[in-house]
Amino acid sequence: MIVRIFKAIIPTELHIEFEIKFKEISVPVVKNSKGLISLEIGRPTKWNPKEFIMISQWESEKDLIEFAGQNWNQAHIPEGMEKFIVECSVSHYEGIVLDTA
Repeated sequence: MIVRIFKAIIPTELHIEFEIKFKEISVPVVKNSKGLISLEIGRPTKWNPKEFIMISQWESEKDLIEFAGQNWNQAHIPEGMEKFIVECSVSHYEGIVLDTA
């Protein structure tokens, strides 16, 4: 399993519009991708006042490549969303399966 963490810095005055578009555009693009296990998004807090986050879990690196292309280790920004983003990053981690017992 691969955990993908996408972070984006968005100007405060664009937060409301970005969040709407994030849910309308970005989330469906990811949710409709083969190999997606789970998806969560988060909005800024007082500790990270300009940062939105998307955390996705993928079955395999192959599925991630099918979603984001050969440059899967770079941010994948759907068309129309780039105008909101001042700065972004993406990180990947190999998932650790937790014992449920």
